[in-house]
Amino acid sequence: MKNLKNALLLKQLYQLKQLGYRYTSVTPYKDEEPNLSLPNTLENLKKQALACHLCDLSKQRNKVVFGKGNPQATLLIVGDTPSSSDDSSGEVFTGRTGELLTKMIENVLGLNRENVYITNALKCRAIDALNPSSAHLHTCYPYLLKEIALVEPKIVLALGQTAYHMLTQDDSPLEKVRGILHTQEGYQLIATYHPNHLLRNPAMKKEVFEDLKRVKELL
Repeated sequence: MKNLKNALLLKQLYQLKQLGYRYTSVTPYKDEEPNLSLPNTLENLKKQALACHLCDLSKQRNKVVFGKGNPQATLLIVGDTPSSSDDSSGEVFTGRTGELLTKMIENVLGLNRENVYITNALKCRAIDALNPSSAHLHTCYPYLLKEIALVEPKIVLALGQTAYHMLTQDDSPLEKVRGILHTQEGYQLIATYHPNHLLRNPAMKKEVFEDLKRVKELL
């Protein structure tokens, strides 16, 4: 690539010299800065995510799982990584995990699922769902930040340690930070256990119930 640029530059210099230009009078060849900004609508952001191939998760996914819900939601919920059923359907929080999340939203928070915005830290299913790669999380991080910026929620509920760490850059164990109000730029954040964790550890539903009551008070 460097040799090609040099060849193009040299060719343009010869052409300009024949036209009477001095080498120092113009800038004959200049790299254009790439446009790295993300779209300013959720619809266009989703289109860009669906076409994303920035990491190797794109090679093994079935479908990209983008966020879904009320684009002006007061509450935005962030999980960790799409499940196998999410990966098959392209929809966020499906299957047993999605059913439990819906009950949490409707029975405890008193909201319809359609009234909130739900997304994940990763838009493609992770190879190791319990320990997603930091490189993969870093790649998806701008998408998540842009979703939050476009929705402008009052409260963000982080489900699980991965979502909490990604949004706060705090590596404290989830059991020490869950249920505590964390002030972020433009919104308040509360973390609690992921529904998938509750399916494996039903006894922890009481802690999540208390955390969700805190969210309801804030709403």
